[in-house]
Amino acid sequence: MTVKKLIAALMVAPFIALAAGQAMAKEKIRVGIAVSWPGYAFLKLIEKHNLAPDYELEITIFEDPIQGHNLLAAGQLDIYGSTLDYIPIAIEQGFSVVNVAYTNPSYGVDQVVLAPGVKATELKGKKVAAPEAFIGQLQVGMWLDINGLKPADVSWVNLNADEGVGPMISGDIAAAYMYEPWTSKLVESVKGIQIVADTSQDAYKKTGIFGDSLYMHTDFIKNNRKAAVTLLKARWDALQIWHDKTEETNNFFAEYLQWPKEDIPYVMGTNGKFFLGGIYMFDFNESAQFCGLLDGEPPFGKNGGFEDAVKLTNEWWIKLGVMQKMQDPKAG
Repeated sequence: MTVKKLIAALMVAPFIALAAGQAMAKEKIRVGIAVSWPGYAFLKLIEKHNLAPDYELEITIFEDPIQGHNLLAAGQLDIYGSTLDYIPIAIEQGFSVVNVAYTNPSYGVDQVVLAPGVKATELKGKKVAAPEAFIGQLQVGMWLDINGLKPADVSWVNLNADEGVGPMISGDIAAAYMYEPWTSKLVESVKGIQIVADTSQDAYKKTGIFGDSLYMHTDFIKNNRKAAVTLLKARWDALQIWHDKTEETNNFFAEYLQWPKEDIPYVMGTNGKFFLGGIYMFDFNESAQFCGLLDGEPPFGKNGGFEDAVKLTNEWWIKLGVMQKMQDPKAG
């Protein structure tokens, strides 16, 4: 090779390498998870099994559901895993956010607990803990209503389940929203703790309002439809992996979320489908039926029950002072 050809080759090589690097670079998708929860960890399973090979998932666990919703609304997230109950709020706020899938109903994991010796009729004026504008406030509000109490009858304390354990142990609050593994920790710590409601009971289960959903920003869907469809499909592919390799996947969830391995089955079960006292994972068909997009009856409700669930959630948010008026569920 002549000196002239060598120099030319050296000049061209960096551009070839740069072009190759650009061709190999994966498009980044910004994914949010409301809290450290096994039901949302399927989004991480997509990454582990390379179920969306053209995309790099940048996953953030917030431990603050409202913060995640706000970032999604601001366009700083593309996809967000959280509970169904935010849909009417997003509609009322005019956020550019839509629900794209109902992933699972709660099947007993969400609970209301009472302090030892306390009766529901004695709660007037007492402190009751639940996360504001989140699934726990809905459940506690509904439970109060069943027991003849109004939201204004109690003093609300804005605490999630993990934050409510300490005040329940110390006796600072009389009732609280709980979920596993925090309920078990509380029962172990305080003799006489009363579990007075859970979402496996028909009064809660059949409403359809206690469950998880997948949200996307509308600009992401509009401008990157291929990625949106790919990631949605990958979520159901990840569910199939869990179904086929439940123990292995449960162990992965524990490692990712930094949970004790023995705690995961108390939410997810070991049969690749559900745990009574935990959650019930809908497959694609069941989710589509609940959303009214496929013939057939889904578990625990009617075909198209999703719209009714959003309406009922809207009604309860008005009762609880979170929302002002009824919204069209189709907008979300």
